[in-house]
Order: sequence, then C-alpha cells, then structure tokens
Amino acid sequence: MDFLTNPNMLFYLAAYLIGSIPFGLLLAKTFAGVDIKSQGSKSIGATNVLRVVKQTNPSLAKKLGIATVILDALKGTVVILIAMSMGMSEQTLWAIAVLAVLGHCYSIYLGLEGGKGVATGLGVYIALVPVATLIGALTWIIAAKVLKISSVSSLLGLTTVIISATLMNDGLNIGSNVPMYLIAFIIYYKHIPNIVRVIKGEEKKVI
Repeated sequence: MDFLTNPNMLFYLAAYLIGSIPFGLLLAKTFAGVDIKSQGSKSIGATNVLRVVKQTNPSLAKKLGIATVILDALKGTVVILIAMSMGMSEQTLWAIAVLAVLGHCYSIYLGLEGGKGVATGLGVYIALVPVATLIGALTWIIAAKVLKISSVSSLLGLTTVIISATLMNDGLNIGSNVPMYLIAFIIYYKHIPNIVRVIKGEEKKVI
C-alpha cells in the first residue's frame, strides 16, 4: 500500500503511463483515418504522421505533424512541472524525465513499441535544462531546413543539447549527468536503423 501513497512512485508511474500515450497514432487515426503503425516508417512520431497523412491530405498533414510534436513534448514537460510545483527533488525530476522518454519509446499501450523519443526528450530537457535545450532546438531547426533529413537533424539537435548542458549545467544539481546521458542514449539507440540508412544513403528526406 505504501507504493500507492508514495508521491515519488506516483509521479514515476504517471510519467511512464502519460509518456506512453501515442499521440501521433491517435491523431492520425482520429482526424485522417489512417494507421501510421502500418504505413511509412511505422513510427508513431511526427515525421511519420506528416509523411503518411501527406499522401491523402497535405494541408492536414502539417497540422497533425505540429500537433504531434507539441503533445509528445508536453507529455514529458507537464508531469515535471507539476512535480516541480510540489517541491520534488532534482533527482526525482530527472527520474520522471527518463521514465517519460521510456514510455514514449516503449509504450505499454503498444506492446512496448513506440517512437524515437525526440519530441518527448525535448519536452523534458526544456523543463530541466532550458537554455541548452533552446540552443539544441535552434540547431535542430537549422539542420532540418538545410538537410531536410529528420533523423539527422534530430540527432544533431540532441547532441547540441548534451554538449551545451554538459558545459553549462554540469552535474545537473544532482552531482551526475547520468540521467541526461541515459535519455540521449535511448534516443540514439532508437535511431540506429535511421543511422544505418543514412550511412547507406537510403534515408528519406522530408520535403
């Protein structure tokens, strides 16, 4: 019973369960009538929402893609902000961040499948290392416009966040950068197929 009344445990559970919500899948099914888990890259992220919905409704595709990014980011940010307002420790906040990203990448609602974690990672990083995240987001935007390859742009932005935060927020006020590195590792790991395609010159551009 202690588990059900322990504030930390309740936040950890909420972070994972909310992080697991596949907003891209739900938005595409509800508003475009398509199953993005069976089309395109079969990912539940904004890039696949854009790619799949664009085939039948280009104007709607952009709106749903933007909505997916925002909602996937918020599901990491909101739980952290609530925990902050209740005075939770920095260690707890970073544990929430890791679990939110794990939920997105390994969703309990999708049989432990999920997305790549970029938007949710952005959401938790912006709450905990905001300046470094804004620098990374700027890198992401510039790279996306120049390269037009979503995976490469995302990983460049992520790498920029990690380098910036290590320089400006070393220790994360908990004496360790491990939670931040763990989130990055999960996202890099989920992008291995994309990295392989980039090396082979087979990764598709987002036009």
